[in-house]
Amino acid sequence: MDEALLRTLTPTVLAILVRRGADFAAAEDAVQEALLEAVRGWPGNPPRDPRGWLTTVAWRKFLDATRADASRRHREVRVDSEPAPAPGEERDDTLQLYFLCAHPSLTPASAVALTLRAVGGLTTRQIAQAYLVPEATMAQRISRAKRTVSGVRFNRPGDVATVLRVLYLVFNEGYSGDVDLAAEAIRLTRQLAARVAHEEVAGLLALMLLHHARRPARTAADGSLVPLAEQDRGRWDTGLITEGVALLQGALALDRLGEFQAQAAVAALHADARTAAETDWVQIVGWYDELVRLTGSPVARLNRAVAVGEADGPRAGLAELAKLDPALPRFRAVEAYLRERDGDLATAARLYADAARSAPSLPERDHLTRQAARLNNRADDT
Repeated sequence: MDEALLRTLTPTVLAILVRRGADFAAAEDAVQEALLEAVRGWPGNPPRDPRGWLTTVAWRKFLDATRADASRRHREVRVDSEPAPAPGEERDDTLQLYFLCAHPSLTPASAVALTLRAVGGLTTRQIAQAYLVPEATMAQRISRAKRTVSGVRFNRPGDVATVLRVLYLVFNEGYSGDVDLAAEAIRLTRQLAARVAHEEVAGLLALMLLHHARRPARTAADGSLVPLAEQDRGRWDTGLITEGVALLQGALALDRLGEFQAQAAVAALHADARTAAETDWVQIVGWYDELVRLTGSPVARLNRAVAVGEADGPRAGLAELAKLDPALPRFRAVEAYLRERDGDLATAARLYADAARSAPSLPERDHLTRQAARLNNRADDT
């Protein structure tokens, strides 16, 4: 059974049913039933036209469900006579699914789950495993999201920015279970890039590729985190870096700068440095200035403080950090790093320990705890 093929076909078939008049929830249920039929029947008797087979079976499943509801018989007459979509229409239909799944009435968590299910073609179980939640919990989340967007019709262009934020959320979840969400986000963003010419779509794809290129070097053999400055750059994926830089250059040439292009530019500068010492921190500060101008993001300001500390010295970085809210996530970790670079090891050790207690993940907590222990050991040796 070719699972990759099924996942690729799922959004296309779902979009065809929605176009023919099925509401989103009913269409999605019908497609899932058709996928089950494919899993059972295809290994021994694969169809010559997989997309046509799935569309036919899903449409029949939808009609069966429609006929079972006497109050909607008038709708059955209408949709049963609708023609099949003309060649090429599926591109726009699939794009509509992106906008539907990123509908502003959905919470970010629901939008991500629905995107993975409807556009990504993942099962509820796979999504639940990726998010480390019970399958029943994820099923309820997806059902609520489907009910929310059922009946929504597009009479104006969708918001590309919202779709990109959903895809970025998927990417930042990383991976667990048998679904690599970072790789899945890249796959979905490639799909979107093939359907819409937009500089920020290219910027996001570039950002994902440049970050993903460093993934093999991010963890040691024991699973511990390896900071960027200490990573073995020979393990970075040069193919992904080359592709990401080319995408970024094409987007920047359009002279319509957006936040994902600015973030990708920072990632590209890290990728371009042969060693950590050769990193062009002055340029990175400039790109963070652009990012702050575009978004006003406190996280961008926090990252900018780190860059200033590298470009102009730790005390300059601490001065920038003093302008920010200490309640920001990772504020203590940044302060600890800058204090250590400034030679205040006792304060840095205390701050690393404080940061570890509020770390968002176990690997990050362990890394910060080791940093605190390392500095305390140095103090004991002096």
